[in-house]
Amino acid sequence: MGPSFNQQFDQHGVWRRDFAQQLHQLRGWLSGHELLDSAVQERLQRLEAQVRGDQVTVAFVAEFSRGKSELINAVFFSSYGRRLMPASAGRTTMCPAELGWEEGLAPSLRLLPIETRGEARGLAEWRQRPDAWQQWPLDVNDGAQMAAMLAKVAEVRRVPMAQAQAWGLWQDEAGAEPPPVDIQGLVEVPMWRHALINLPHPLLRQGLVIIDTPGLNAVGAEPELTVNLIAQAHAVVFLLGADTGVTQSDLAIWRAHLRPTGQDDASRLVVLNKIDTLWDSLSTGREIHAQLQRQRSASAETLGIDVARVLPVSAQKGLVARIGDNAALLQASGLPAFEQALSEGIMGRRQSVLRAAVASGVEQLQIEVVRRLNIRRRDLDDQMAELRSLRGKNVSVIDAMRRRIEQEQGEFSASAARIQALRAVHGRALQTLLYSLGAGAVEVQLAGLRQALQHGGLKLGARRLYAGAFAQLHGVVDQALVEAGELQQMLAATFRELNAEFGFSLQATTTLQLQDLTQALDQVERGYLHYLGLGHAIRLARADYSQRLVQALALRLTTVFGTAADAMALWSQSAMAQLDAQWQERKRSFTRRIEAVDRIQQAASSLVERIAEIEAADAGIAALELRLAQQCQQLLALPASAPGETRDPIPVI
Repeated sequence: MGPSFNQQFDQHGVWRRDFAQQLHQLRGWLSGHELLDSAVQERLQRLEAQVRGDQVTVAFVAEFSRGKSELINAVFFSSYGRRLMPASAGRTTMCPAELGWEEGLAPSLRLLPIETRGEARGLAEWRQRPDAWQQWPLDVNDGAQMAAMLAKVAEVRRVPMAQAQAWGLWQDEAGAEPPPVDIQGLVEVPMWRHALINLPHPLLRQGLVIIDTPGLNAVGAEPELTVNLIAQAHAVVFLLGADTGVTQSDLAIWRAHLRPTGQDDASRLVVLNKIDTLWDSLSTGREIHAQLQRQRSASAETLGIDVARVLPVSAQKGLVARIGDNAALLQASGLPAFEQALSEGIMGRRQSVLRAAVASGVEQLQIEVVRRLNIRRRDLDDQMAELRSLRGKNVSVIDAMRRRIEQEQGEFSASAARIQALRAVHGRALQTLLYSLGAGAVEVQLAGLRQALQHGGLKLGARRLYAGAFAQLHGVVDQALVEAGELQQMLAATFRELNAEFGFSLQATTTLQLQDLTQALDQVERGYLHYLGLGHAIRLARADYSQRLVQALALRLTTVFGTAADAMALWSQSAMAQLDAQWQERKRSFTRRIEAVDRIQQAASSLVERIAEIEAADAGIAALELRLAQQCQQLLALPASAPGETRDPIPVI
C-alpha cells in the first residue's frame, strides 16, 4: 500500500521547503553575478510565493450525524490522543468550520455570530472585519483545552421559526427536512455562522486547509461556501451512513452542490461511514462484506459515480485504533484505504499541477537570465572584433576608432528618447488593458444582475439576466484578447526598429497566453448557472440570499480576472526588463570600449591583455550559463523527500 495522505502531504511539504531554499540560493547567485534585473526578481518572487503559499483544500460535506468530524479527527488529529472536533453523541459541528494556519496569528478559534446573517454581507466582507468575530485562544500543548474550546462550534440556540427563516436557515425546499418545533414554537439553529480555527498542526502549517461543512441547511444557506470554497476545493469528501445509504437529504446535497461535471469526478470521494454498525455476531464476515458491496454499488449508481470512489469506513474505529495502536482494528476500519485514495487522487494531481506550473516558471526564469547573458556575450564579441582589428595598426587608426566609438555612443544616446516614448505608449495601453479586467469592470457587468436580484420574490428572469451578464463578460475578455494582441504587435514592431536604428538585439516577446481566462470564465458560468434553476427558486426569492450569491460571483470573477491581469503585468515587465537590460549593458559597453582604446594608446601590451580579458570573460559567461542550467535542472528534479529528511545545499560558484 502506498503512503497515507498525511505522509504524502508531509513529503510534499519537504519538497516545497527544499524548493524555496534552492530558490533563495539561486537568487543570491544571480545577484552576485549581476544577473538579477527587475523581471528576474519578479519571477523569483512569484515562484517562491507560488510554492510557499500553495494550499490543498479538502472539504468534508454531509448531513448531520454522518461522522464528518470524527473522520477529520481520525485522519488528521489522532496524534493528540483524543477527539479535537466535537463528534460524540449529541455533539456535532453546527456551523461551517475552516481549519488552517495563518502565520502572524496566535492559535485561536474565531466565531462569527449567526446574527450577521441578518445583513446581506458575504463571508469575504466579514473576514475583513475582525471586530465582528468572537475569539478564544487555543493552547496547543493542552489537548483537553483545545477540545473544550472547539466544542463551541456545536453550540446552538432556539429562536422563533420566523427568525430562522429570516436568517435563511430553514426553507421549504425539496430534500430539506422540517425542523422540530418545541412547545414554545421555537426551533434550534446554530449559534455561529462560521468558524475559523487557526492551528499550528504540521499539515496545516504546510498549507492544508480543512473545511467541515454540516448539513443541508448550512450548505445551501451560504452561497460563498458552496460556489467558492467547496467548488474550488481540491478534494470533496461526501459522507453517507453505511446503514442507510443515500437518503433523500443526502441526494439533495449531492445534486444541488456536489455532483461532478466530468473533469471534477476525480476530486469527489464518497465515504460509507459507520460500517461498524453492520458488525454483529449474527452475520459472517462474508455476509457483511457482501452487504457493504451492495451498499457501495447502490450508492454509486444513485450518485452517478464510479463504485471505486465509494469507500467503506468506520471513522470511530479508525480513531480508536490509531490512539490505541491497534493495527488489526485500523485495517478493518477501512481508514488506510480511504487515506490512500485521498492521497493518490488528490495529492498526486495537486503535486502534478504545481510542479508543472513551477517547471514553466523556472523555464521562463532561465530564458530571462540567458537573454541577459547573451547581451553580454554580444558586447564582448563586438569588442573582440574591434580589438583584433587594431593589431599592428598605427596611432592614427586607433584615434579614428576612438572617434567612431564616441560617435556611436552619441547616436546610441538618442535611443533614450525613443525608449521613453515607447514606455509611455506601452504603459497607457497596458493600464487600459488592466483596467478592463479590474474589479470595477466586473461590477459594471454585474450591475444589471445585481439590481434584478436585490428585491424579494421569484426571479423568473434570473437565468436570462445571468446569460446576458456573462455575454458581456465574454465580450470584455474578447476585447482584452484583441488589445493584448495589438500590444504585442506594437512591441514587436518597435523592437525591430530599435534593433535596426540603434544596434539592439531585442527579441520578440513570448506570446501572452490568455486562453486560460476564457476557460476559467466558462467554468465560472457553468458553476453558478445551477444556482439560478428551479431547485433554488425558494432561496433565490430571498433578497439577502440572492445578493450574497451575486457577491460570491463577483468575488470569484474578480479573482479570475485578477490572475489574468497579473500574467499581463508580468509579461509586460519581462518585455521592458529586456529593453532596460540591453540599454544598460550597451551603455556600459561603450564606456569599456573607450577605456580599452585609451589603454591601448598608452601601451601596446594593453591590447594583448585586453583581448585576453575578453576571452576570459567570454569563457566566464559560458560557465555561468552552464551553472544556470544545472541549478534550474536541480530545481525541477528535486524528488519528494521522506519526512524529516534534509538535502545538501547546491554549491554556489
